[in-house]
Amino acid sequence: MTRSPVRSRDNFLVFGSPAVEDAEIQEVVASMKSGWLGTGPKVARFENDFRLYKRAEHAVAVSSCTAALHLSLLAAGIGKGDEVITTAMTFCATVNAIIHAGATPVLADVDPITMNIDPQQVVAKITARTRAIIPVHFAGRPCDMDALMDIAKRYELKVIEDCAHAIEAEYKDRKIGTFGQFGCFSFYVTKNIITGEGGMVLTRREEDAARVKSLALHGMSKDAWKRFSDEGYKHYKVVECGFKYNMMDLQAALGIHQLRRVEQYWRRRQEIWQRYNEAFAELPIELPTNPASSTRHAYHLYMVMIDEVRTRVVRDAFLDAMTAHNIGVGVHYLSIPEHPYYQQTFGWKPEDYPNAMRIGRLTVSLPMSVKLSPEDVEDVIDAVKMVLM
Repeated sequence: MTRSPVRSRDNFLVFGSPAVEDAEIQEVVASMKSGWLGTGPKVARFENDFRLYKRAEHAVAVSSCTAALHLSLLAAGIGKGDEVITTAMTFCATVNAIIHAGATPVLADVDPITMNIDPQQVVAKITARTRAIIPVHFAGRPCDMDALMDIAKRYELKVIEDCAHAIEAEYKDRKIGTFGQFGCFSFYVTKNIITGEGGMVLTRREEDAARVKSLALHGMSKDAWKRFSDEGYKHYKVVECGFKYNMMDLQAALGIHQLRRVEQYWRRRQEIWQRYNEAFAELPIELPTNPASSTRHAYHLYMVMIDEVRTRVVRDAFLDAMTAHNIGVGVHYLSIPEHPYYQQTFGWKPEDYPNAMRIGRLTVSLPMSVKLSPEDVEDVIDAVKMVLM
């Protein structure tokens, strides 16, 4: 492709803008015409499709990955007095779900190369009160599941996988989200597969799936969503105090068709990832490390590290400059101990998690959406070069 001299784009490139095609639009319209907007047959269909894709025993659709994590913790029997170890480099939802379950979050630092939770750091944080580990497959890169599952077995811990970034990811030919007792997924608008808002819980045991499904809809007895179906009114019983965490058919209508294109979308993001690697190879920035040969990366985030010593540009100035060139960028994420709430509540200090602290202060995520045209990708590359060269 012939390129004109580098320039700023005329319109703003939104970070994480989703690709929504006609099939899902028509499915949403069909739901609206049917009158069934809430939890119904399309949710059940999406659950089954996702279960088959992940080769899992059971799948329950919910309103978000945060809800998925919260419900998984409760179904795992985690509560007051328990400690749950997770990564210092994650979105706040991972930690908040532990807090909402009544447990105490405990942070472990990350590997500086993979940015995933360091198994040795996990072992160092285990106490007599530890009951579970929540590994986060960060940016779509699988965690070291052999090491983590070995730790869980040795210390009799539950494993709840945070797979918000990792729908397509695999570890040694096994689908991410099927290692632990629970696997939690996100279909938020910037994710690889979207329903606008939404999440999914994978479980091994039918009783865990049933508990998650009940808790997601006020603690109602099984299949309460069928109470207004054409089979006639169904009575239900409230068996425990639950939540309003159910997914709607309107959301599942998007997911059904998005999931059909999951591999096509994965290949496109892989192409963008490889183009960025090629274009930025000679720049003074740290690029993401290549996926391990025994894994499949989901290519959710393409993160570069802007180190002022090497680039002569501070990270936040880089963010501002990219925005001035009409390129939307993200930060994934400031480390958890950087946030005032957690500092005040738990006394966490960023310097106690040096790898997560460094990543959080230097990282920038570049656009990776399958909606990007080849020209959009080149505009991102041009903007990065204009800022740094």
